Amino acid sequence: MISVSEMRALEDSSGIPKDVLMDHAGRAAAQALREKFDIKNKNILIVCYHGNNGGDGFVMARKLCDEAEVDVLFAGDEARLKGPALRNYRRLQDHIMIQMVDMDDVDFSDYNFIVDCIFGTGIHAEIREPILSLINSLNKAEAVKISIDVPSGVDPDTGQKANVYFEPDFLITFHDMKQGLEEYSDRAVVVDIGLGNVLNNPEI
Repeated sequence: MISVSEMRALEDSSGIPKDVLMDHAGRAAAQALREKFDIKNKNILIVCYHGNNGGDGFVMARKLCDEAEVDVLFAGDEARLKGPALRNYRRLQDHIMIQMVDMDDVDFSDYNFIVDCIFGTGIHAEIREPILSLINSLNKAEAVKISIDVPSGVDPDTGQKANVYFEPDFLITFHDMKQGLEEYSDRAVVVDIGLGNVLNNPEI
């Protein structure tokens, strides 16, 4: 298992550009989803925020849209997007096969799969509106629910849960299981994003 600080050190020391890492993560998550589930011609909603976890979701949407009906719900602040997440968000906006849906109009019963890309490893605060109500609504949906890297609202180091948290049926996590997510290990898959064994370097 790995801690958040170890994961960040690994990414920083890898020499892999952040755009490439995000592409690797989104591509690997999409592949894991299609290997675990029959997604052909199914309806998939990917719910994203303005951090890197959301950026992974933007990449996933592009990788899945040739075989499934993919919608993206962006629940974040467009002004707070930056770096690779911003660049991948812009690539989605003109993508003719992906529909961007509004939080106020979306009907979660329309979807076979809901993918949680809201919060990643950086969430440590109380979750407030409108995300609080959004996560509650997502948890009530009958769709198969999948979290990417970390279930939103769960501290990946300690396992402590926020005032609301996403309740996944399946977890796709990157490089290694996060040390606070052991309770999800029976419904999780770890995917390779190209970091290899850099963590074995004693300089980290």
